[in-house]
Amino acid sequence: MLLVCSSRCGGELFRALFAEVEIDSSGEYQDYRVTQPGYVCLNCGSPALDLGEVPAAMEEEAREDEPAVAPTDVLCPVCETMVQLDANMECPNCGSPLEVA
Repeated sequence: MLLVCSSRCGGELFRALFAEVEIDSSGEYQDYRVTQPGYVCLNCGSPALDLGEVPAAMEEEAREDEPAVAPTDVLCPVCETMVQLDANMECPNCGSPLEVA
């Protein structure tokens, strides 16, 4: 986790907005669990961002931008069987490689 202030104020203390804190019977802190990511900068009150999440978010966005390949009917050049395929694969009848144009 690498939290930074969205206003770039330089604050280094942040508060988790949606966290559950576990304490024992004497009131001593034991553990915590963030139930939903959300942080605020304690210096200026702006939302804080977790830069550790950026690579995963960029990867997910790239996957969403990839065009979905619709199933395509292809005639196998070797055995002349009509084959429906989603991406580059082999003919189920003779095993020759097939390509989607």
